[in-house]
Amino acid sequence: MLQLVEFLARNLVDRPEEVRVRERDEESGTVLEISVAPEDVGKIIGRQGRVIQAIRVLARAATSKSTGKRLSVEVIRSPQRDL
Repeated sequence: MLQLVEFLARNLVDRPEEVRVRERDEESGTVLEISVAPEDVGKIIGRQGRVIQAIRVLARAATSKSTGKRLSVEVIRSPQRDL
């Protein structure tokens, strides 16, 4: 699942080298945290949250069939670097 979310995120942003996806287990299920460059946050979220919602739907559909666990996907902005 991590690879699917990472693949989708990398193909949506201008700086794919900045994309990081981290998996975190919690009591309620698994959380995937997508970290992107500050200027790419809007591309991952999309207008009215449609892009991130589509990513969540795909990830949940693929996970629920195979594991039966609950999955959530969150977007986290990477700290801005000095250029």
